[in-house]
Amino acid sequence: MRTVDWEIAMPFGSVVVPRDPIRSKDPRGVTVDVSRETVASGADNSREPITESFPPEIESLRADLRLDPADRIGPRDRTRCIAVANQKGGVAKTTTVVNLAAALAVLGCTVLVVDMDPQGNASSALGLDREPGSPGTYEVLVGNRSVSDAATTVSGLPGLLAVPATVDLAGADIELVSQVARETRLRKAVETFLNQRAEAGNPIDFVLLDCPPSLGLLTVNALVAANEVLIPLQSEYYALEGLGHLASTVDMIQQHLNPNLVISAILLTMFDGRTRIAPQVAEEVRQHFPAELLEAVVPRSVRLSEAPSYGQTVLQYDPGSVGARAYLAVARELDQRDRRLVDLTDQQEKAVTTES
Repeated sequence: MRTVDWEIAMPFGSVVVPRDPIRSKDPRGVTVDVSRETVASGADNSREPITESFPPEIESLRADLRLDPADRIGPRDRTRCIAVANQKGGVAKTTTVVNLAAALAVLGCTVLVVDMDPQGNASSALGLDREPGSPGTYEVLVGNRSVSDAATTVSGLPGLLAVPATVDLAGADIELVSQVARETRLRKAVETFLNQRAEAGNPIDFVLLDCPPSLGLLTVNALVAANEVLIPLQSEYYALEGLGHLASTVDMIQQHLNPNLVISAILLTMFDGRTRIAPQVAEEVRQHFPAELLEAVVPRSVRLSEAPSYGQTVLQYDPGSVGARAYLAVARELDQRDRRLVDLTDQQEKAVTTES
């Protein structure tokens, strides 16, 4: 019988995690798989090992993270465009975009981040130029510039491209009102860029859209461009109040502008197992959104707060931190969920073909 060596991983408090990277649940039903000391490979042993080498910067970062060579996300046959949205502020939307993008890049994906928030926090965290007049999201939406013109490679992460948000983006909501096809401008720009990259033999695996904490035209553009919505949800009571409103907004976008849009994931952030409210919020969300709630959670972490002040992601700032491990776990779970969905669809199609 398999034996598992257990440890208490703060700041989870009473939440216990195994040293072996096997998911477990605490008595209150909260699943965690991150630890300060544990190297969780998360590799899918059912797939063929991939031996392609990484760029030197990624190899160095993977060494710091102590990742197994087989711990990577394999090639994809389509681009996943994910809008990270929640109209409530302070729920770690930008933190999730920046660090999830870095985790995906470290695991072998090519990622594009588009900063749709006029505050430009994602741009600052990635060390991008935000000077007025420099190409960015505003020029893509209003100035008819291409994503290729505005996207730059993030320093230290060769697989990560980003379109910054300059101060000009603050007026985009008003200027877009008079634009033709105002709700679809981002989608057309992103589709053109993805097609160009695919034709050049350098496809993009993931597009992450950092939405502002509002439901204006910038957020609508992101939801129309995306095919998935990831909702970061702070593990506090007030965060639940806005979840229903956002679900209604997504439903409205589905009906009128983007029928392919789905809420694919809800991520609990700022989770602290020492409090009563965090497990209660998790259970409440699980009851209403059992399929969407991710098993991985992002704990409260000082390192996650410190990293942006150095223009770095938490994976670069402190690879051994619990925050870095958490976002690696989120990246793996998103990939595994999508592949299971694709496999299920293929099986259904084969069954229909056989019956006919």
